[in-house]
Amino acid sequence: MTGGDAVRIAVVLPNGTAEVSAELTAPTSPWAFAALAHGAGAGFRHPFLLGFANALAREGVATLRFNFPYVEAGRRMPGPAAHAVATWAAVHAELRRRAGGAPVFALGKSYGGRMASMAAAEGAIDPAALVYLGYPLHPPGSPDKARTAHLPDVPQPQLFVEGTNDPFIDPHDQLEAAVASCRTADIAWIEGGGHSFEVKGRKRPAADIGAELAPSVAAWLRRVHSGAGPT
Repeated sequence: MTGGDAVRIAVVLPNGTAEVSAELTAPTSPWAFAALAHGAGAGFRHPFLLGFANALAREGVATLRFNFPYVEAGRRMPGPAAHAVATWAAVHAELRRRAGGAPVFALGKSYGGRMASMAAAEGAIDPAALVYLGYPLHPPGSPDKARTAHLPDVPQPQLFVEGTNDPFIDPHDQLEAAVASCRTADIAWIEGGGHSFEVKGRKRPAADIGAELAPSVAAWLRRVHSGAGPT
């Protein structure tokens, strides 16, 4: 699998309705479905997301990758957070319709994961759990601008997949304190990984990096779905 089935999703925004592009990548008989959001500087066809989605499919998880409206409109800078939350709500509803009663999860790379956490904290989505691939705790070099106040309001289990060399989570104890403030949450450390999980001195395609993360994420999703909860 290298792509997926094309999907169009209508998103109700304060200034009207927009449509965003999406793709569903699914195995023959998925046990779970996951919406997968891109980071601030990349759309839903980024190789990292494709590699991750294809590897999740091999683990029995279908993924719906999607664009936020600003990317769909050809802009580089994210729009208002309310637009991202509305997009998450529309995508989550579409995926729940397709899932047929199977568990539905919310996953996101960097900005996309943070927007999922905001949507969950506001009650706009109700996934079985959330996974953040490189949560952007603060801008690099600005730990005083933490994006954490809403995290304790997320009722679902959360998994923070983080590279140990990611400048968005330096110092680490700030992230650990934020995770401790959550109702139920885990951290999965990727040794030597940067914000996109690249490891210095080890050159790999982005698709391969994404694919390597999928088995452990899928195992965590299974554990949460089984009722065992996070570690």
